[in-house]
Amino acid sequence: MTKVLRFVAMCTMSVALATLSIAWAQSYTTVDFPGATATTLNGGPNPQGNSVGSETTSGVTHGFTLTKKNVFTPFDPPGSTLTTPNFISPQGTIVGAYNDASGVSHGFILSGGNYTTLDFAGAAGTTLTGLNPSGEMSGFSCSDPACGTTGNATTNHSFTVSKKGVFTSFDPPGAVSSTASTVNPSGTVVGAYADSAGVTHGYQLNHGTFTTIDFPGAIFTFAGGNNPEGDVIGAYTDTANVTHSFLLSNGVFTSFDPPGAAFSDASGINPGGVIVGIYIDSANVEHGFVRTP
Repeated sequence: MTKVLRFVAMCTMSVALATLSIAWAQSYTTVDFPGATATTLNGGPNPQGNSVGSETTSGVTHGFTLTKKNVFTPFDPPGSTLTTPNFISPQGTIVGAYNDASGVSHGFILSGGNYTTLDFAGAAGTTLTGLNPSGEMSGFSCSDPACGTTGNATTNHSFTVSKKGVFTSFDPPGAVSSTASTVNPSGTVVGAYADSAGVTHGYQLNHGTFTTIDFPGAIFTFAGGNNPEGDVIGAYTDTANVTHSFLLSNGVFTSFDPPGAAFSDASGINPGGVIVGIYIDSANVEHGFVRTP
């Protein structure tokens, strides 16, 4: 359903005390892949306005690209039974994950029409989630071969991988499981981690320094993406157990939901502040959304 698996953690950063604001003036567009029973926007938009997502038709989940002019192009890596593209670069390179016929999750890179599979050595499963201009990628390794996409429990560990293919695995302090969501041009990684108490927190890793991200008063926080300006987007769950999207910009949290959403999850933000994500309506139908400032 969502871009990456949700986890649990604990710890509070200084920005958690900043003023909370509510978004009123933004413009929302609902995105539905033609004929699909469920649509998600998982990453983007890039500066050209192109996004990536997944659509489910006849019980099978495929990847797609969506242009600023609302042109859909479906795709799947060879041998895929489930495709989750997570990020699209300004050059149009896409990274994500797919499950093979044995239910094993692999990272993939789609560049110039060519697919490359990338797996973390020794891991049961692998997911790629982000790519920056220097060629550094983010992702996570999984103890479950399908990285939890089939409902199995999994323990995950965040990683970055350099342009030369060197993996660096890491977890925030106190984490029992973590996932990296994106890496921006400065090398700052955002993601989420679970602590031993079963609480989910967002995190930011900036040149070796970890900061925990907790939406004020939330029982769950997930940092799902960042942009070159350092803005962070994601999802949080309130004490009524309702999940909303958030934007963290200049130390201030903004809560928002597309109209009619019973659940929402912001998954990507570009340099201009355009946000993409996922929402579920009152009829339990899953849609993508684009939020324009």
